Amino acid sequence: MSLDKNDVRRVAFLARIRVEEDDLQPVAEDLNNIIAWVEQLSEVDTDGVQPLTSVEAMAMPKREDKVTDGGDPDRVLGNAPDRVGDFYAVPKVVD
Repeated sequence: MSLDKNDVRRVAFLARIRVEEDDLQPVAEDLNNIIAWVEQLSEVDTDGVQPLTSVEAMAMPKREDKVTDGGDPDRVLGNAPDRVGDFYAVPKVVD
């Protein structure tokens, strides 16, 4: 689906939005980009994903709470501009 200036003019009229004549083409391009992005969503594999059927409170599935990363302060603090031991060092901001 591709929108042109006439489509944008019609949508603007229906939405009661004033779009200047010079802005119709850029708006059409922006809307076409948005539509293309939304069409990409159809490529997402949603097999096995339960649809949201209610906004009511539901019991959420829980996973085991375990540390999956860490224990390597040299790697974690490798990009730190300054460190003290195994911690980030930050300048004092309150006197």
